[in-house]
Amino acid sequence: MDSSGTHLWLVLSKAHRALRAHAERSLEGIDTCLSDFAILELLLNRGPQPVNTLGQRIQLTSGSVTTAVDRLEERGLVVRSSDPGDRRSRIVSLTPDGTKCIGEVFGHHSEAMDRAAGGLTKGERTTLIQLVKKLGRSAEERLQE
Repeated sequence: MDSSGTHLWLVLSKAHRALRAHAERSLEGIDTCLSDFAILELLLNRGPQPVNTLGQRIQLTSGSVTTAVDRLEERGLVVRSSDPGDRRSRIVSLTPDGTKCIGEVFGHHSEAMDRAAGGLTKGERTTLIQLVKKLGRSAEERLQE
């Protein structure tokens, strides 16, 4: 078996594409795109966040995260407020409707992702998660060299 960095990158890329397709399919019919879902999910699990932090955590440009937050705000799912510690910054929070929406959507999404990963045992998933995290940290460190 080819264990080169190039082959590893190709295998991870193909797996990511397949998993992303499952993630996108899990959101079909609920009027939510993957970036909007990622923002709602982050707010559900991490609580209110500055707009720029949202973009960094889910890898959206400042313009893209602003557009996504605008969409979610128009739907009444999030609200922006002033950051008491930094007048230049805005904090994004879930509204009660947003909490209800992401709670319902996240359950369906979680089930879909568990089905997508069904080819691995729970132990294999745990091992893979540990190895991919180790790989990511190592690759990040090498970018700094």
